[in-house]
Amino acid sequence: MSSKYQAAYGSSGDGPDLRAEGLRPAYDDRVVVEDLDLTIPSGRITVIVGANACGKSTPLRALARLLTPKGGAVHLDGRSIHSIPTRALAQQLGILPQSPVAPEGLTVIDLVGRGRSPHQTWWRQWSSADEDAVHEALRATAMADLAQRAVDELSGGQRQRAWIAMAVAQGTPVMLLDEPTTYLDLAHQIDLLDLITDLNRQQGRTVVMVLHDLNQACRYADHIVAMKAGRIVGEGTAAEVVTAATVEEVFGLRCVVGEDPVSGTPMAVPMSRHHEGVDPADVAAGGAG
Repeated sequence: MSSKYQAAYGSSGDGPDLRAEGLRPAYDDRVVVEDLDLTIPSGRITVIVGANACGKSTPLRALARLLTPKGGAVHLDGRSIHSIPTRALAQQLGILPQSPVAPEGLTVIDLVGRGRSPHQTWWRQWSSADEDAVHEALRATAMADLAQRAVDELSGGQRQRAWIAMAVAQGTPVMLLDEPTTYLDLAHQIDLLDLITDLNRQQGRTVVMVLHDLNQACRYADHIVAMKAGRIVGEGTAAEVVTAATVEEVFGLRCVVGEDPVSGTPMAVPMSRHHEGVDPADVAAGGAG
């Protein structure tokens, strides 16, 4: 990892300790991931990558207690998440699933306000602290000017920001995001990933997300988990994980791995069948010169 990259992302924080040990998450009776051991670096951005249908969203859902494992456990600060009351867990972990849908006509501010639900009880109703959290979330996500707009009237990028704002208002030290850039054009993808990075750097949120774009993962992740067929095949910094050999193993794709001229992180350049006569080693040597 380049020193420029280390300086940009800083050191780990003091958030909750979240880890999976020997986990076997399943959909009904079908085990999708076998014996998963995964420790989430506190105060960092972790990105899970892999080919379609490799099981990369499954660990995220298991960490959020949306799946019941057939074996193993997920621990939060040494305590099994299945022993933690739902409301208490929702104050620690927030998950944004793929393509969430808001009720028709729901305004942005009402959606963001729903993020405060875990903090409500029959004896503690809406408070000034909740109001402050909602408006701070709108400010942090640049959604304050759209607070009264209906969510279903927003552009794709604006809708994703509204959902992120809800997750921010929830106030959890850990945010789990399942493919948050899906359906967004490139400009909105970068905008959203910059926003998530701001939340990590400025508020110390621990972020775990699934991304499709490997080069975006390299740019934004402190910690990358590469998966294939329900197992982890590489884990660590982008420089440690994203090699030509690993990309070929995980994605079945030959590539040349160079350095991103903007971030200094690894950048994978795919080789296609129209370039079968090109030796990746020659390309890498030429780029190095």
